[in-house]
Order: sequence, then C-alpha cells, then structure tokens
Amino acid sequence: MNSPKTIFDWLEEITVNKTPSKNFTEESWDTWNSYMIHRYLSMHMGYIDIVNYVQKISPQSKQQIYSIYREMIPKKKLWLKYVKNQNKKNYKELADYVAEYFVCSLGEAEEYIDILRETGVRGILWEMGIQEKEADKIIKNAKI
Repeated sequence: MNSPKTIFDWLEEITVNKTPSKNFTEESWDTWNSYMIHRYLSMHMGYIDIVNYVQKISPQSKQQIYSIYREMIPKKKLWLKYVKNQNKKNYKELADYVAEYFVCSLGEAEEYIDILRETGVRGILWEMGIQEKEADKIIKNAKI
C-alpha cells in the first residue's frame, strides 16, 4: 500500500479512506504526529468532544489513536481549517534581556514574559540598568 506522507494524508485516512491500521508500513507510521492530528481534528467544532476523549485515553500508541479516530469520526470529506493564534507578539528584544537575567532559553524567557507581564518585566529591565525611556520602548515593541 502507498503510505501517507503528510499530516493531510493521515487526516484523509481518518475521515474518508478508513484504511485499517494494519495495512500501513512502519515507514508510514514514522510520518504520524499525534499532536498535529489532535490539533487539526479539534479545529472542526463537531469533533472537539471526540478529540478531548481520545486525548484522555491511555496507553496511546499511534495505531490506537488512528483506530479510535477511524471508528469514531464519520466517513466524510471535509476541510479542517487550521486556526492560527491572532495575538502577534514581538518578544525578541525583550526575551533577550529576560533570558540573560534568568540564564534560560529564549522560549523559557517568552513564557516568563507572559507570566511576569509588564510590571515584572519592567522591574527586571530596571535591575539590569536599562533606563526608563529605553524600557518603555522595549515593552511597547513587545506588545505586552
């Protein structure tokens, strides 16, 4: 059998083709990404409860997740629109300062910024010797 290679091929297998899991090769299972499957399926309002249920089941192998979705989701061609986060954040410059302050990665620094909000970040910038005007500019650019 010709193996699905993309997330969209897997979604079509779940929603339209309904091929039994044993028909896929190990190579095809290597392209499976449970997180993205859950995410895309949850973009359809009618499937949110199913996705929530499947994510709570354990243990969860790729084949089990596929089989559960294959059985629970009706056979129907549909377009699953990916909904992006509309909140654009520009934490780059601010994250550099926060990462230096906490000695952490930029990803962790962005999480800290979300937690600390403007007041906490302003205090960190002040402790690092950043002048108030410069701190205002950095915070404004970060869109906190």
